[in-house]
Amino acid sequence: MKRTFDILAASLVLIILFPVYALIALLVRWKLGSPVLFRQERAGVNGKPFMMYKFRSMTNDRDEQGKLLSDHERVHALGRFLRSSSLDELPELWNVIRGEMSLVGPRPLFVAYLPYYTEIEARRHEVRPGLTGLAQVSGRNSLQWDERLAMDVQYVQERSWWMDTKILFATVLKVITKQDVDVVTGGNRRLDDLRRKSSSGPGGVK
Repeated sequence: MKRTFDILAASLVLIILFPVYALIALLVRWKLGSPVLFRQERAGVNGKPFMMYKFRSMTNDRDEQGKLLSDHERVHALGRFLRSSSLDELPELWNVIRGEMSLVGPRPLFVAYLPYYTEIEARRHEVRPGLTGLAQVSGRNSLQWDERLAMDVQYVQERSWWMDTKILFATVLKVITKQDVDVVTGGNRRLDDLRRKSSSGPGGVK
């Protein structure tokens, strides 16, 4: 039932928002250049890697030595808008249709993180990763690493049709109000947290 709903809902949204997709693609191509889509390998169900798609939000600007500038310097005004409005996530609906993601589930994280989860934290990969999830409607990037992983596991343990419905409605409210959004440093902070956990001793990520 969940998979059927994912396919029908994602397909319907893709059809309805096709003009929005086309407009964003044109703006990204004009302001940021090509490629329009940003692709990155993420860990899916059972930890299996898959290619996740987003609209591009950063330029490829480099310094005089040819080194990429910092994220803060490369995030274009258009990219900030796409991130704060979550419009950069729209291409992930294609991942949902392909069966690599679900509308609701733990957010897909980097494949490089796989060796660092505890046995309990690794349970987040028992289900398909989601376009949105319990952690995203409970604090998003403002949460600490441990809190996010704990909520991912909580979702796996308590998931239900009613929980998914509440998360979807809460997600709409979060997107409209732009709550708990970090358009630049979120990813880097998560990696920093992981590195700190790797040396935190027993109970931490190893």
